[in-house]
Amino acid sequence: MHQWTIDAFADRPFQGNPAAVLEPLAQWPDDGWLQALARENNVSETAFLKRTSDPRRFALRWFTPAMEVPLCGHATMAAAHALLEELHLPADSLTFDTSSGTLTVRRHHAGYELDFPADPLKRITVPAGLARALGADPVEVWASRYLIAVMRDADTVRRLSPSPGALMAFGEGCLERGQVIVAAQTPQEQDHDVIDRFFGPGCGVDEDPATGSARCGLTPLFAQKLGRPIVRFFQAYPGRGARFETELAGDRVMIRGQAVTVMESRLRMSPSTRG
Repeated sequence: MHQWTIDAFADRPFQGNPAAVLEPLAQWPDDGWLQALARENNVSETAFLKRTSDPRRFALRWFTPAMEVPLCGHATMAAAHALLEELHLPADSLTFDTSSGTLTVRRHHAGYELDFPADPLKRITVPAGLARALGADPVEVWASRYLIAVMRDADTVRRLSPSPGALMAFGEGCLERGQVIVAAQTPQEQDHDVIDRFFGPGCGVDEDPATGSARCGLTPLFAQKLGRPIVRFFQAYPGRGARFETELAGDRVMIRGQAVTVMESRLRMSPSTRG
């Protein structure tokens, strides 16, 4: 079986976030086999696809090295890139059936546009101990899919170096615990509106290089702050970096970016099937 490693939300290799994508399966293997392969790949997420009767529709699941997750943006983009560019599927859009509902990916200029659900937002009191765990004082905190800590400026976001274990306790009222976004608006002369980072020990990823699902809460938050639906983000993972353009469209978030294949490999084993 073929597998590709694809840098998502990147316009060149070794930027954005690498995701492994296995070629589409006829049926789901045993969950333990899926988890073992994700652990062997040891990237933020491995995407698994299952064919349906519609050649442009697939079931899609995502696994970190530690667990299956309910939503992943960069591995969804990587899956679409593998189908369209590596397997040459004749389509301009794809539909994915996932545990977070139906997701679509369309070609968009030189890249792709993901159609994802917007996450709920609720401003909360700064949780006790969060400033100490992060190493800086948030000016606002929001509960969404993940906990969002709005910081004073971009320099604060860049210099943070929290202990992953210290963040595991946070996320009450969020859809997922132990996962914290830090973000700040940037000056108008920058080529992005918001800088952010994502710390995800709750899903087995200490810091994620490019987090598409984080846009589902960040976009409605900063679209409101900026007074416009389009928001440009730079995720400042040390040594890589990722760029996103997003647009709030009612209760949906359009997430735009590019992807690059950096590796192709062949598995020398067959999936272990259920049963």
